[in-house]
Amino acid sequence: MVATVKIAVLGAQGVGKSAIVRQFLYNEFSEVCVPTTARRVYLPAVVMNGHVHDLQIMDFPPITAFPVNTLQVGLREWADVCCRGLRSVHAYILVYDICCFDSFEYIKTIRQQILETRVIGTSETPIIIVGNKRDLQRGRVIPRWNVSNLVKKTWKCGYIECSAKYNWHILLLFSELLKSVGCARCKHVHTTIRFQGALRRNRCTIM
Repeated sequence: MVATVKIAVLGAQGVGKSAIVRQFLYNEFSEVCVPTTARRVYLPAVVMNGHVHDLQIMDFPPITAFPVNTLQVGLREWADVCCRGLRSVHAYILVYDICCFDSFEYIKTIRQQILETRVIGTSETPIIIVGNKRDLQRGRVIPRWNVSNLVKKTWKCGYIECSAKYNWHILLLFSELLKSVGCARCKHVHTTIRFQGALRRNRCTIM
């Protein structure tokens, strides 16, 4: 298990990715949707099955394309502050709104770009697809089974549905993510997760 687990959270505008992060960190939810316009970095510590793990959660604004790290584009990632650190994370959380087809198409495109542009040898970087707004499932645009089957069997990614509003499956999402990045002690056992006292609001930095 790496010393600090770096996590990138990506998704189209309005899917609730920032709400997921804030629910996980602060156990709070706001009905007011505030668009993410800059990268936000959170540095919590969690205890999982008796072991402390430092996290670096980066909440990115919607991006037009995953940065390509080549000389031809002049290291686009470093030229674009919003994308800084996006290529070097240990895991990706791609969030879509189960009531919005376009948001699913967005993460579908971003996932493909991640696979095509990541450095050779990092193809095993975990990607978890998250269907948010489960509380609004009557407005679902794609059957859950269809999405789950596509993501798990074809994309070979993890899939979780959650509700940031009601804090449903939020802890499950992050516990599954920690398992996926190589926490051997977290596999094949019942997972419990809690926060360290180090988790404070002033540990968020906006870049």
